[in-house]
Amino acid sequence: MTTLEPYRPWLVLLRTPALGPGGLRRALAAHADSADAVLAALRARTDLPEPTRRWLQRPDERRLDDDLAWLAQPGHRLLLCTDEDFPPLLEAMAQPPAALFVAGDAGLLLHPQLAIVGARAATLSGRCIARAFAQALGHAGFVITSGLADGIDGAAHQAALDAGLPTVAVIGTGPDRVYPRKHRELARKVVAHGVMVSEFPPGTAARSDHFPRRNRILSGLALGTLVVEAGLSSGSLITARLAAEQGREVFALPGSIHNPLAQGCHRLIRDGARLVETAGEIVEALAPAAVALGHVLASRLEHAAPSQAGPDAGLDPAARALLEALGHGPMALDELADCTGQTVASLTATLLVLEVDGLVELLPGNRYQRIQG
Repeated sequence: MTTLEPYRPWLVLLRTPALGPGGLRRALAAHADSADAVLAALRARTDLPEPTRRWLQRPDERRLDDDLAWLAQPGHRLLLCTDEDFPPLLEAMAQPPAALFVAGDAGLLLHPQLAIVGARAATLSGRCIARAFAQALGHAGFVITSGLADGIDGAAHQAALDAGLPTVAVIGTGPDRVYPRKHRELARKVVAHGVMVSEFPPGTAARSDHFPRRNRILSGLALGTLVVEAGLSSGSLITARLAAEQGREVFALPGSIHNPLAQGCHRLIRDGARLVETAGEIVEALAPAAVALGHVLASRLEHAAPSQAGPDAGLDPAARALLEALGHGPMALDELADCTGQTVASLTATLLVLEVDGLVELLPGNRYQRIQG
């Protein structure tokens, strides 16, 4: 527990009433990113609201101990906005979180992600379409991100897991809670094979005002958001709006004019979302953003200590087959498709991931070459 004590001032600040992520980030910027300095400065102020002052002077130590106990469990982490591996896409948001409670593989948050969202009361057809897109995009190299909700969210998460692919769940409760409860087993699998993240500290129950806050992180982590089915009052439209405000791509699937769960998607399309019919269209649209993300990560992490594992550790079979094919010299996309049996859309996304990982480079003439370690 003592090794986690430096997180105590952060936990005090994250639980401080009326401070919020924006206030905390501004305070950190004014005090050299030191949580201890921020805490001391706030405690010295006399103009704060009474609930804020009361908590800062006498925080609930038992609750903080419970937070530290949660962090002490294997695979749990408090990912701070001051950490080198804090997701850079979140920094581009208007209201980025100050920290995230993480259960699972935090490294996945740096991978190119595609958010898939939609109606909780989705049709069977909608859930099947969500599954198909999730698996196709997952195999194309995008980590599937959603909100662990019923309907489209759950179908997208489960599809990725069924295909042996990782998935990211962004939740609107504390990291020790699952909502809806029926998804407890799904949440367990997400943590085991992907990652679950929350802005809210342990013990936080589900509240309606938490989910719009959750949605901004969900869309903020992803390069784009796909809405599969949504009524005109669906929370998925909030996620799509936030994605558009964050400068991310928004994709929507058209449906029957007689299906009320298609009306939200049709409104998005009228408002400028991309109408898509295949996963390949999404891969093509997001390729430039994936490349840009790779450059940001390379610049940010260039001074990080090298991994003790091999450079190709953890690659899926498709990526390994691609690297083996490239071991024989520079190749064009159509040559790689013939050699590996993979589609051009899938190869494009996988090559982008390998470029980010420093395993492949793009040569003039759109030919690719393996970087020999």
